[in-house]
Amino acid sequence: MQVIFESRQPWLEELREFALRRVRQTTRPLGWLAPRARVRLSHVQGAHNGIDKRCEVELTAEGAGTVVITSIARDWGSALQSALARAVRALLLKLQPPRPPRRTIAYQR
Repeated sequence: MQVIFESRQPWLEELREFALRRVRQTTRPLGWLAPRARVRLSHVQGAHNGIDKRCEVELTAEGAGTVVITSIARDWGSALQSALARAVRALLLKLQPPRPPRRTIAYQR
């Protein structure tokens, strides 16, 4: 699995190992897809000690395309975990075969 970590603020580099470990742990069940992940962390200007930590997770898998999910939270861990969980669910939904259209039952009298 290839994981790319990006951040514009140099002080966010401290979170690199944490983010890489969480991504690998969360996407372990998707190993058969050979997914690639890109994690972008940024600090959104907001209220002091408010909800201003932004995490964007991009998952790309063979045959499923790309899923990009953004999450904003109070701390980096919650933003990352929320984005990862939603991205994995979205990727799995894209892999499911399409459902056949529902047929309506016509009543005859």
